[in-house]
Amino acid sequence: MFNVLSLEKLKLASTDSATDSVESCLDCLLKALANNNTEASMKIQEMGVLPLLPTLLNPQSSCTPKVANIIAEVAKNEFMRSPCVEAGLIPPLIQLLNSTDQEVLLQTGRALGNICYDSHEGRSAVDLAGGAQIVAEHIKSLSQNTEPENEKLLTVFCGMLMNYSNDNDSLQAQLINMGVIPTLVKLLGIHSHNTALTEMCLIAFGNLAELESSKEQFASTNIAEELVRLFQKQTEHEKKEMIFEVLAPLAENDVIKLQLVEAGLVECLLDVVAQTVDGEREEDIAQLKTASDLMVLLLLGDESMQKLFEGGKGSVFQRVLSWIPSHNHQLQLAGALAIANFARNDGNCIHMVDTGIVQKLLELLDRHVEEGNVTVQHAALSALRNLAIPVVNKSKMLSAGVADVVLKFLQSEMPPVQFKLLGTLRMLIDTQAEAADQLGTNGKLVERLVEWCEAKDHAGVMGESNRLLSALIRHSKSKEVVRTVIQGGGVKHLVTMATSEHMIMQNEALVALGLIAGLDLGKTEKDFVGASLVSVLHKLLSDERSAPEIKYNSMILICAVMGSEPLHKEVQSLAFIDVVSKLRAHENKTVSHQASLTEQRLTAQS
Repeated sequence: MFNVLSLEKLKLASTDSATDSVESCLDCLLKALANNNTEASMKIQEMGVLPLLPTLLNPQSSCTPKVANIIAEVAKNEFMRSPCVEAGLIPPLIQLLNSTDQEVLLQTGRALGNICYDSHEGRSAVDLAGGAQIVAEHIKSLSQNTEPENEKLLTVFCGMLMNYSNDNDSLQAQLINMGVIPTLVKLLGIHSHNTALTEMCLIAFGNLAELESSKEQFASTNIAEELVRLFQKQTEHEKKEMIFEVLAPLAENDVIKLQLVEAGLVECLLDVVAQTVDGEREEDIAQLKTASDLMVLLLLGDESMQKLFEGGKGSVFQRVLSWIPSHNHQLQLAGALAIANFARNDGNCIHMVDTGIVQKLLELLDRHVEEGNVTVQHAALSALRNLAIPVVNKSKMLSAGVADVVLKFLQSEMPPVQFKLLGTLRMLIDTQAEAADQLGTNGKLVERLVEWCEAKDHAGVMGESNRLLSALIRHSKSKEVVRTVIQGGGVKHLVTMATSEHMIMQNEALVALGLIAGLDLGKTEKDFVGASLVSVLHKLLSDERSAPEIKYNSMILICAVMGSEPLHKEVQSLAFIDVVSKLRAHENKTVSHQASLTEQRLTAQS
């Protein structure tokens, strides 16, 4: 049972200077805390012992380490942390950080670390007393010493700073400003043989790396080399995971991406993939995902990506390619995303199409029409869309049957897949009249586009559908395509698209509408009237914010619809001539010239 007597004795002894009796009381307390920490802590709290402890935290006294140890033990309980602060323990503890006694420093570091754990009051009090700065300076001055006792102290101090700043942006920023990052990176290099200290450094990096302001400091150290060196030594899953947790936020920075690639991280990741790809255990599956995701992240940096591409001859690029035909969904996904990342400039795209990557992606997509893994579908379509950007690739990809495979996903109900499917088709038919003609007369496709033009919940899908509808008309310039769009009910959507907030979409819509009016005005007259095309054009011409090309194409369209009686009547009723005559003085020569022509046309037909 807990010895209440020792507490009473302590209360008496603390006012007295009999060190021996205080010492024996403290020993009793430590024993009680070791036996049942929670119960003993409650008694200490109830009997008002905490306010007695500041006077016992005397730098000269031999009892001091024990007192600090007691505080460290009671502060393991959440309910004791605020009372420790209220009892005024923080200022004397921080005074003890100036001690040269190793045991005093160790127990003081523990006490402060435990009081700060998840405690706003604890952290604020330590902040107010300037404790973090002193601890950071200790770590710096002790960092070279590899004696076991010193490493134990360093571990406690690092832990104290972590508890002090965990999940608190402003305190983490304070540590970064104190320059703890370069110090901790040095520690990792010097003490990599010490597991406890290494783990503490990794936890610290994981916390600090979440802050954007830390990345610059990390980039100026050799953190990449240290982490890769440490990773290569690890055999246990948990240890690798700890390093991964630091690597992921750091690798979001482009400078660090390149440093990690140069330090050899990619080879480590490829080894992890090779070791875990056939694994059944949960940890294998987790490691495979983390390693392949990190690989894709490294490829998001332009320099790191180009370094690994090595003109398409790089061994890394070849290994990643081999993931695509894999039986493992995670690897298929990472492989397709990696190709999408490699396909970020024309040179890479042209090389990849010429070396047959399209076929691999099409085979992958074919496997997922039935299996239906949405993330893999999305990634493979992203890769194809990027590859289709260079003009020289379009006809090659169309000949390879890309459009046919992509159309198999037309029934997908997943907006991300719909979005990429639309983008891929739009890239493919750009400047490709024959393909635009073929797709534009595909009734099923046009019908689905018209349906998606109304997908109000998915602005991306809605925008891409409109753009593809317009592209089919603009690139085919075909009456058959125009008829298919009219029959499918697409005209009203193109009129709405002309009012988009994005100028590029407005322009694409106006050009397509001009072609519709030029190729089949009779058939589309009713749709134009129903969609209030004339009043939309009036608004565009009257709006001073409209770009010159919007004004120009609106006037072209006005002239094109004058051949229709009902539309002609609408033009007359809206006094277009006033708006157009003002545009004759427009600073853009093309606009002012077209305004003169349009005015003549309006005058002649009024």
